[in-house]
Amino acid sequence: MDCCCQKKSDLSLISGLLDKYAPIPGSLITILQGAQEIYGYLPVDVLYHIADRIGESPAKVMGVATFYSQFRLKPIGKYLIMLCQGTACHVNGSQRIERAVSEELGIADGETTDDGLFTLKNVACLGCCSLSPVMMINGETYGRLTPDSAKKILRDIISLEKEG
Repeated sequence: MDCCCQKKSDLSLISGLLDKYAPIPGSLITILQGAQEIYGYLPVDVLYHIADRIGESPAKVMGVATFYSQFRLKPIGKYLIMLCQGTACHVNGSQRIERAVSEELGIADGETTDDGLFTLKNVACLGCCSLSPVMMINGETYGRLTPDSAKKILRDIISLEKEG
């Protein structure tokens, strides 16, 4: 994958991480977790650099990064909306909430708004079944949602962003 047209990442940010873990066999996931914590996602040039430093093929590193849902290959918005799609939420209307969020923000699951403010991610379960349907935004839980209440939550966040 050619990454010459993308912004180059500051690879020095992960030098300590790689110095510590590259010599340890089987540490790829730990390295990827650390890199994502540093950059907020896993840029392609970082994946190539990791592959080079640990002596693995870029295909293997990319394969691990794309296999596990914890890893992101694109930056996320300032506000990560995790929308529960577990059984309780599904039965109580999580699809209607997803439709409302998508309408309000103009994005679908896995996408980020053009302004970089919101990313929508459907998740299997947030463990808040008694509050279903539920979404979590940057760690704050919102339960017993309706399409209108979900839209109001998003509008309130947008208003706060415009004020501050």
